[in-house]
Amino acid sequence: MSLLDDRHPSTVTDYDDARRRARWRDTRLGHDWSTLRRSRVTLVRLMAVLVAILTVFAQYWTWDVAPERARLARTEPAILPVATPADRQNWDTVVVDLVGLGNLNASNTAAALPSLSGLGVVWAIKYDNRGIDTKVIADLIVRAAAMSGLKNIVLVGHSMGGVIALEVARHIHTDSDRRLVGVVLDCTPLDLNAVREESRGRGEDMVRWMGWLPGARESRTLRFIVEMYARRGEFVDRGLDGDPGVRMPEFSDTSERVLHDKIFSDDVASNGLIESQFLAIVAGGATADLRALSRPFEGKPRPAIVFLRPRDAQRDRVVDVEYSHQILIELAGGVDGSLLVAFPRNTGHANPIQRPREYNQVIVDQVLPFIQRYQQQIREARSAAAPR
Repeated sequence: MSLLDDRHPSTVTDYDDARRRARWRDTRLGHDWSTLRRSRVTLVRLMAVLVAILTVFAQYWTWDVAPERARLARTEPAILPVATPADRQNWDTVVVDLVGLGNLNASNTAAALPSLSGLGVVWAIKYDNRGIDTKVIADLIVRAAAMSGLKNIVLVGHSMGGVIALEVARHIHTDSDRRLVGVVLDCTPLDLNAVREESRGRGEDMVRWMGWLPGARESRTLRFIVEMYARRGEFVDRGLDGDPGVRMPEFSDTSERVLHDKIFSDDVASNGLIESQFLAIVAGGATADLRALSRPFEGKPRPAIVFLRPRDAQRDRVVDVEYSHQILIELAGGVDGSLLVAFPRNTGHANPIQRPREYNQVIVDQVLPFIQRYQQQIREARSAAAPR
């Protein structure tokens, strides 16, 4: 016998496995239940798990969903002034900018394009964070234009914002007394097939989550997860064995940037707005809108259509611009068409803030002359048709 056993003869007995198991049986939950013991124990455990889940859900709803829902209830679409016309002769025209997926306010994008003031007054649309109603946006633009004495409207839509711009354009063209002069589409996907597979899959995943997860339209936690997943290339590496590894300094930097720009900013698109934006692409109404815009309506001529895209289609990693380009040729191009396709240099997907010089250059060199020439042709045609 060891020295330890000589000094403490009860040690072996006290820590005997058999006695420990017997003690556990005598003190475990339901040890003295004789009727339906297993069923009753299972039920108690399930209730404990349910209470834990409900407690977590209550915290999620109280601190994550409810505050965001209250904030969104106070939002509404708005028109924000950006610039006055570069030429006094253009005080009768307004250019309205609309941003794309995941964005709320077009002010910064419009401010990066001072060349747009060559057409007229420049406004930016701030979306309603609860979702998108293109008729409401169109009516808002028409009322503001009428109050300001602006007869002509040009719409500019970046990426998915072009899909919204086309639907707004149809409302203005067919349901108002304002004249729609032109629609500028910047790397716009004209249907879901024009969205590249990775971006399309990410959008479809979010829509599915919106459908089954309570509070997903308002949850900042879900938004953080989605935004971090979309940026995983910034902090995830695969080692020699193929297993993913996380670079913690980069993960920390990315987390801080997402929290600042996408979660706690008051000027960021909500999950519900992103869902509405993506569903606008899924609905595929852009081609129908283009058909409506390809015909004069009640004496108003059809508007000019401008498509901005990279010359190398692979530089746009979100939208297959060649696919959209082909649709535009079929619906708005041709010998008698109203389509201009312009190629800003060294640009990617709808990035005027990142490439302002290139965008402004192509607007000055090609877009403004095309729309102004198109307007002049319309004036001359109307003068020729007027009774003498």
